[in-house]
Amino acid sequence: MTIADFRFMMTMQKNRQPDFAQWDEEQLPVASNKLHGGKHFAGLYAGEHVAATEFVIGATFVALGAATRDILLGLLIGNVLAVLSWTFLTAPIAVQTRLSLYTYLNKIAGDTMTLVYNWANAIIFTVISAAMITVSASAIRFIFDIPAQLNWYSTHPGFLLIVVLVGSIVVLIATYGFNTVADFSSICAPWLFTLFIAGALALLPALAHEVIGVTAITNFNQFVLIGDQSIWKGVTDTGEPGIGLMEVIGFAWAANTITHVGLIDMALLRYAKKASYGLYSSFGMLFGHYIAWIAAGIMGAGAAVLLRQPVSSLDPGDVAYYALGASGFVIIIIAGLTTANANLYRAGLAAQAIFTNHSRRRNTMVVGIFTVIIACFPFVFSKMLPLLTYAGLIVVPVGAIVFAEHFLFPKIGLTRYWAQYQQLVTSKPALIAWGMGLFLGFGLNAVNFMSFYYLFIPTWFFTLVVYTWLAKRSGADQNYTSEIAQEKQLQEEIRVFQVQKSREEKVQYVDDSILSKLLGALSIACLLVIAILAMNTMFASPNMEVYQRNKEQFHHIAFLCTIGYFVFAYWKLRREKALIK
Repeated sequence: MTIADFRFMMTMQKNRQPDFAQWDEEQLPVASNKLHGGKHFAGLYAGEHVAATEFVIGATFVALGAATRDILLGLLIGNVLAVLSWTFLTAPIAVQTRLSLYTYLNKIAGDTMTLVYNWANAIIFTVISAAMITVSASAIRFIFDIPAQLNWYSTHPGFLLIVVLVGSIVVLIATYGFNTVADFSSICAPWLFTLFIAGALALLPALAHEVIGVTAITNFNQFVLIGDQSIWKGVTDTGEPGIGLMEVIGFAWAANTITHVGLIDMALLRYAKKASYGLYSSFGMLFGHYIAWIAAGIMGAGAAVLLRQPVSSLDPGDVAYYALGASGFVIIIIAGLTTANANLYRAGLAAQAIFTNHSRRRNTMVVGIFTVIIACFPFVFSKMLPLLTYAGLIVVPVGAIVFAEHFLFPKIGLTRYWAQYQQLVTSKPALIAWGMGLFLGFGLNAVNFMSFYYLFIPTWFFTLVVYTWLAKRSGADQNYTSEIAQEKQLQEEIRVFQVQKSREEKVQYVDDSILSKLLGALSIACLLVIAILAMNTMFASPNMEVYQRNKEQFHHIAFLCTIGYFVFAYWKLRREKALIK
């Protein structure tokens, strides 16, 4: 609801009920009948964060010269901190308001700042989605023998055609909203996780043979030795000392500041039944940003050994193919799609908050067109790391403003939504605090005051203090008893409207049929076969000749099992959807 909407509501007659049916659903709090359980969020986070970017970021740690033990410990600590950020910052605000950040920010900061912020987010998530589409296209180009696209522009028209085709699929899925994105991710997530682990297992014998002369790894110390000498060597390619433990921790924590400390994932977690569902982000962080980053580093190093090329010269398609065979094509495509879908959905929400007269679906479609155009330029995925970190610095100050208003203000005698109650089109305290936060964050980066990965921490606290002080001076401590009562009445009217509307909507029943259970069992069996064959390649290859034979067998059967998994899993999903009445 914009400030203009609230101003209209404030001047309405008491006995006149607003026509909520004319409002876009994305501008209203999520109705209670549309909330989801933990399974949805486990699949959504796993699907988004066990993604094609892991191939890029996994190789980045190799290039940055991290050491093996720092990777193993640092990624664990950093990703746990990220999970806690989702759980104690993002999820509580999302569940208590049931609003996306874009809509909630308008209630506390006014139209002007919200407009600027939403434009920034629409651009950020459009570019991130474009990068994922490009990564997916990098796998398909491998099939058609199109050269790796390592320049900032494409050098082959066939690659552009592939980008358009992949991008069209992403846009189509994202336009159908949260449920479609979540369903797609829920199917893909278990398979993605299995394939990442399997790919690492399949290439470890090749690395072991390169480092210690045998294909078998019998203890943890051997694994560390292989990591130190062939993967995470502790030095960069130029021989300079690499990043240390603290940098690895900061990298893992800061990689998703845009969504947790920056509160962007309010858009997803507003559908959660409980705030504790923020813990389900661990399915993305610990499986994706911990295990998958490690697995991607192993696969990248292994592919480099087999091809006798440096990791920096390989794109995700190369790495996935030599680790997983034909299944590697599929994992790059699927992993890119799952991340692109979630981010394009966010971009569509931001666009819908700007162009409120148009539906989220239409806005997502328009944003999707620009996304596909950007995806035609391969440089976007190669610059993924700086894009994520700079985007985090832009968004984090806004997260601090929202946190202050939602949690801090009621505790220190200030009024939440005070700017809306004053009917301010522009909240100068919010706009000034955001600007000062950006100046501090990027200023500290310019003078190299501290590790870039930790700049979001002082930026967040600084913005929170500045905004609180400015808001109090601007009237946040005044009496708004009448306005608060009208806001409560409005929320109650929305609740009643949604209850009435829910009675007209379809209900989904639990599918406990024997056939659906069988389909579920068959899909799990496909994953187990893939895992068993990968372990057979890893642990039952006494020499390189046997290893090559086991690896080839793994590639062939894993691809058949991949087809089987998606057939059975999708069939089961369609049966569940058929029970919606």
